[in-house]
Amino acid sequence: MIFDLTHTDEFPDPRYGNESGFYAVGGEITPERLAKAYPMGIFPYYAYKMERICWWAPHERFVIFPSEIHISHSMRNMMNKQKYHCTINEAFDGVLGGCACIDGRIDEDNAWLGPELMDVWMHLHDMGHAKSVEVWEGDELVGGLYGFVSGGCFLGDSMFSVVPGASKLALIHLAGHMEKQGGIFIDCQLETPHLKSMGARYISYEKFLEGTLSETEIEWK
Repeated sequence: MIFDLTHTDEFPDPRYGNESGFYAVGGEITPERLAKAYPMGIFPYYAYKMERICWWAPHERFVIFPSEIHISHSMRNMMNKQKYHCTINEAFDGVLGGCACIDGRIDEDNAWLGPELMDVWMHLHDMGHAKSVEVWEGDELVGGLYGFVSGGCFLGDSMFSVVPGASKLALIHLAGHMEKQGGIFIDCQLETPHLKSMGARYISYEKFLEGTLSETEIEWK
């Protein structure tokens, strides 16, 4: 079943949705609505130039457990050179802009992170729900990622790299930060070879909810 959210502010249980992950259409994109959606594993994913909003909620979740992240030999070499350094939640707007605009992607017909959604994410950040990881070369932002935090989990939304490996470095830094504080997992939304190579694997939707609705607290700075 694919739900129609046009005339409701509530989200039906994703377990009754389409197994493919295509969950619903319609409704509005607001900070308050996304703050309900993300802990339930629901996220918007559609070309922002289209009028129809599409929502996704895969029944199985592709996640990285912080202690299981795979660091390749080339990434260890990159880290050992200490050419780059990482921070947490110091330049959310810069990371958001990088994810939206790198390589001119915001002008592509299928681009999903457009001006309206960027504004919503900035509001979520101001509300304390959205956090970022930044990768710097000196004073220049060269990569990073951002996402929604819920319980002991980081629900990733997008990442970018200006230099090779920067987004991987951000993910490794995030995993290390979470592992030190008892964080549970990083949600990757959809499977990619890049994320699979770094140790991501599938868990059940029930296991996902155990993490996002937990009382685990992580300090994000």
